[in-house]
Amino acid sequence: MSTPYYVPEEAVPLPPPDAEVIATACDYCIVACGYKVYRWPVRGGNRGGALADQNAFGEDFPVSPLGPWVAPNQHNIVLHNGEPHHVVIIPDKDAEFVNYSGNSSIRGGALAQKVYNPQTPTRDRLKSPMVRMFGVLMPVTWDFALDIVAAVGNDVLKKHGTNAYCVKTFSYGYMENTYAITKYALGNIRTANFTFHDTPSDVSSTPGFRDAGFDNFAPSYDDWAEADTLLMCGTDPYETKTILFTDFIMPAILGGQKAIFMLPRSTAGVAFAVKNGGLLLDIQPGTDLPVVLAIARIIVENNWQDDDWIKTWVNNKWESSSGFGQGTRNTPWQWRTTWGKFQTDGFDDWKDWLLAQDYSVPEKAAEIAQIDVQKIYTAAEWMAKPKADGSRPKTSIMIEKGFYWSNNTGNTQAISALGIACGCGGRPGQVIGRAGGHQRGGLRGGGYPRNKSPEKLPGRRRRAMDTDRYFMAGHTRFAHVIGTTWVQAMCGTQSLQTKFDELTTRNPHQVSSFEKQDIIDTLIMRADSGGTVVVNQDIYLVDPIGARYADIVLPASGWGEEDFTRANGERRIRLYPKFYDAPGEAKPDWWIIAQLSRKMGFEGFDWQNSNDVLEEGARFSRGSRKDFYMVKVAAHREGKTLHQKLGEFGTNGIQGPVLMRADGTLEGTKRLHDITRKLPAEGPVGGNVFNKKLTHFNSQTGKCNIQKAPWDLFSSYWEWMKPREDEIWISSGRINERWQSGYDDRRRPYIVQRWPENWIEIHPKVAAARGIENGDYVQVYSDRIPVQTETIVGVNGDDFEFSSLLKNGHIELTKGSITAVAIVTAAVKENLGYMDFLHPAQPANALSGRVVDWISGNYNFKMGVGKLRKMGESPYKHQFRSMSFARRDIA
Repeated sequence: MSTPYYVPEEAVPLPPPDAEVIATACDYCIVACGYKVYRWPVRGGNRGGALADQNAFGEDFPVSPLGPWVAPNQHNIVLHNGEPHHVVIIPDKDAEFVNYSGNSSIRGGALAQKVYNPQTPTRDRLKSPMVRMFGVLMPVTWDFALDIVAAVGNDVLKKHGTNAYCVKTFSYGYMENTYAITKYALGNIRTANFTFHDTPSDVSSTPGFRDAGFDNFAPSYDDWAEADTLLMCGTDPYETKTILFTDFIMPAILGGQKAIFMLPRSTAGVAFAVKNGGLLLDIQPGTDLPVVLAIARIIVENNWQDDDWIKTWVNNKWESSSGFGQGTRNTPWQWRTTWGKFQTDGFDDWKDWLLAQDYSVPEKAAEIAQIDVQKIYTAAEWMAKPKADGSRPKTSIMIEKGFYWSNNTGNTQAISALGIACGCGGRPGQVIGRAGGHQRGGLRGGGYPRNKSPEKLPGRRRRAMDTDRYFMAGHTRFAHVIGTTWVQAMCGTQSLQTKFDELTTRNPHQVSSFEKQDIIDTLIMRADSGGTVVVNQDIYLVDPIGARYADIVLPASGWGEEDFTRANGERRIRLYPKFYDAPGEAKPDWWIIAQLSRKMGFEGFDWQNSNDVLEEGARFSRGSRKDFYMVKVAAHREGKTLHQKLGEFGTNGIQGPVLMRADGTLEGTKRLHDITRKLPAEGPVGGNVFNKKLTHFNSQTGKCNIQKAPWDLFSSYWEWMKPREDEIWISSGRINERWQSGYDDRRRPYIVQRWPENWIEIHPKVAAARGIENGDYVQVYSDRIPVQTETIVGVNGDDFEFSSLLKNGHIELTKGSITAVAIVTAAVKENLGYMDFLHPAQPANALSGRVVDWISGNYNFKMGVGKLRKMGESPYKHQFRSMSFARRDIA
């Protein structure tokens, strides 16, 4: 429930002329806008004045509306070197890239509110290691806590094997941290019981892109703006990546770009596009594939495909077969082609397959998706029909989680083929890629040990372990959870939470001593008895994984509290420098991992600072989309550290992969797969690496593979899941005002008042039939949430299809129920309920089936069903101080 009112400050101090200025970037969405931190001591009462020579901005106040003014949410007080300092954090008005207009989202515009200040709601930051004794988490020293973790962890490894030791971690939280974590988990423990925050298995999020040869983040932001037609599937960038929309896509739409959205829900970005001549393909959840293939069918039937590009850049039969899908493969993508379900003999063979599928007929696809068939024809024309002068439209395709978390393999295969038909590859304004969610902070310090995974698909091919299913089977004896909620972030959350209860708090071996060895012995007995010991590493105490289940809690430091690096959605690498002291004993994740690893007896963790970590990890970036190794080479030539050199790029950063020119200067990469780029004829001299993706695609030949996208591999699940009787689809996603689980937003009074609880958007017809009005509390519930129960070995080709799993008794039906506040709006499809995707107290994922895409191993998070029951009126229905029931699709 919200606070009864929010009264903002009316005045904040201006930075004085001598304030320190620190370049950084926003911590939230994939765009990573550039920001500047102005810092000066509280002691002495020094503040800037209204005249230009009296403040750090050099501006007379009041300034113009888009000038460097300071809002109350952009000021805070922090400790720096133990002394209170003012900080003002505003968008970089001098930025040359990304937010080049000095703009910000509602999230980035309040960055100053995320920093620790005990006089604000951030006072509950974790400040000390804690161990649960007598049922209570009690503060202890770092050595006390880590001695326990190391002793219990080593005992589990010795007695129960590496796969009993689970590491569930973020994949984005700065390269220094992810390098340390993966070096520990994959390079030293060598556990297959490892995955990232948003998937049960360590697998590709977009398997169809991988098969086709497309990198997820190949495009530059300019490419989205330069397209004549932009198809956006499963996302509204305004809601989720605001500045990408307002500074790149919105001006393009006003300049004539034809914007097409494929979503089951209208939003502000959609409304703006439609108002300016755009199109909404308002599909049913999970029906993207038939609609995408219907668009492709219209294109090839009219011979609108980009023949010149296809002839040059798409593999023929021999090229596709050479080294692709032959024999027994344990690689994550090659095995998928062996049965002939996906692989083609080139474009003509794919075209024959496409025309033979009844679900690619526009009228049939429109029937499945329940949309106006004319929209499919219009989309095809905009994307591929030649102009009057014979030239082709420049078309780009953007996808995100609403698309690839509906039918993971099928959708990404289908969209890749459509992109190939339209020639979306490696040219300005003609690209295909992800819009992105998190910033890209991953740097691998070890490879996934696929040979240790118990998951075997038909044909003796291994797939990365499903960590949720392994945990549910009782095999996980030790779980190190780093920076993720785990429970709410996965599907079928309430049955997963029940299992956590069983293996942790309900296990008879609970600590009832203050003696370190007694604690170690008790936790070892729990693991030996089949229970689970949980270590949680985070910045706040999260319920339930930390607050209820963790035996040891380790406090981490975050943005602004250490020197860190990561990249944004166009691979722009930047330094995020430290500008204030972390609270209490909180330490960066790399430091925690290093101390733990040393206590466990692992070598190679003797780093003195975060720069040491990144410099060691730099060689592992070579050949990747974020290759920054040559930045390190340049830094050392100049007698600098890698962090110092990256800091010189300021908020502009440098786009990976980074190459060094003959004269020693550095050159970034605007886009991957850039078929117009000319690399030096002498080849990669010095330490340079010429990744194939610089000028070609990521396949064995450097050309694209065009793949089939069979609907029948998914349709049995979709047919079983789709609403029956009085059920409706239950889906979820992001909204503009909140970020992720709201871990910062729950500590911002305005956002708490704006969105105090989870909500559900429902259509007026659905609401009327159940007597529901705006502001009513509703119960969203289901008694048929499918859960795959075992880690099984596939023998026959269809063993992992949903219909076979159901037939063979591998699907259990569970129950789930959450509450929400009703928002009645015609902006959603009639049989759809749409919720905030990761609200910790009312998790929408509780209604989604815990059954993975059997090809890739990813969840179809967006596919849930449930019933609605009115519970009564919420406090927000009449008082109008919290929430809003106005339509969001307003332009």
